[in-house]
Amino acid sequence: MRHLNLADKVIMLADNALKTLAGGYQTTPREKPVSQSDAGELTTEDAKHSAGLMRINHCGEVCAQALYQGQALTARLPEVREKMEQAAAEENDHLEWCAGRLKQLDSHTSWFNPVWYAGSFAIGAIAGAVGDKWSLGFVAETEHQVVRHLDDHLQKLPSNDHESRAILIQMREDELEHATAALAAGGAELPGPVKKMMGLMSKVMTSTVYYV
Repeated sequence: MRHLNLADKVIMLADNALKTLAGGYQTTPREKPVSQSDAGELTTEDAKHSAGLMRINHCGEVCAQALYQGQALTARLPEVREKMEQAAAEENDHLEWCAGRLKQLDSHTSWFNPVWYAGSFAIGAIAGAVGDKWSLGFVAETEHQVVRHLDDHLQKLPSNDHESRAILIQMREDELEHATAALAAGGAELPGPVKKMMGLMSKVMTSTVYYV
C-alpha cells in the first residue's frame, strides 16, 4: 500500500467493496462445514427463521470485511496491515458459506449491506488511524461480540437445521482465533463506553437485517 498512489488505493478499495457485496472474492481451499447429522426437513416458518439468522451472520461478515479493509488502509505498521488483510481473506469463507446457505433456504442477503459496509469501513479507518494497538483491540472486541452473537444464534436455530449449525460452529472457532491473535499481537482492551457503543450498533444492525 505504501508504494501505491491515491488513485491506486481508491481502485483497490472499490474493487474489494464490490467483491464483498456482489461476489467474486477470493476464498481459501477449505470445504464448507458439513453436518454429520441427516438434513432435517424445515417447516416454512423454521426456514424463514433460519434465513433471518443467517442473513444477520452474512451481514456481520460484510461489516467485518469493511472493518478490516478500513483498518488496513490506515494501519501504521506493515505487520499490522498484513494481519488485517489476512483476517479479511479468511472471513471470505464465512461470506461464501452464509450466502450459499441463504440460497438453499430460498432467501437473500440483506438489501442494506452497502450501507453497513460503508459505515463499518469508516469506523475501521478511524480505528486504524488512532493507533495500531487500538486497531487490534477493536478487532478483538469485534470478534468477541461476534462470538457472543453466534452463541445466541446457535441456541435460536431450529433444532433440525444441522447445515446452518455446522457453518456457525466453524465460524465461531475462526472468530475466536482472530480475537486471540489480535490481542497477542498487542491489541489493547477498549474502554467500557466504546464497547457499549459497539454493542448498541450491533443491536440496531441485527434487529433490522433479520427482516431485510
